[in-house]
Amino acid sequence: MLKEGLLTNLAKRQVDYILGVNPLKMSYMVGFGPNFSRRIHHRGSSLLSLANHPQSIRCDGGFEPFFHSSNPNILVGAIVGGPNQNDGFPDDRSDYSHSEPATYINAAMVGPLAYFAGGKSG
Repeated sequence: MLKEGLLTNLAKRQVDYILGVNPLKMSYMVGFGPNFSRRIHHRGSSLLSLANHPQSIRCDGGFEPFFHSSNPNILVGAIVGGPNQNDGFPDDRSDYSHSEPATYINAAMVGPLAYFAGGKSG
């Protein structure tokens, strides 16, 4: 049976990796640290605001010219899919498996982040 300290240390290393302690020094949490994903696969993040683009954008109208640009809206706190098996991360919106901030990714981080924010260090 593993001691609680071993599991806590493993969880801390995983959280640290996601937040930037990794070979690319890349935070996979948008808006966290100086180096984070700028081209996430998220419609609300990739389209201009109504203040900057008052014209209607149809459901299929978000691809050009918006899909291939940087995100005009920073989705602070969203965690993207992360790197590939070789620690590579191209920061490419069309590579949704690595650049999309899905609920199944973000939900799993709530517990560990709350635990460590509460002063638990392992």
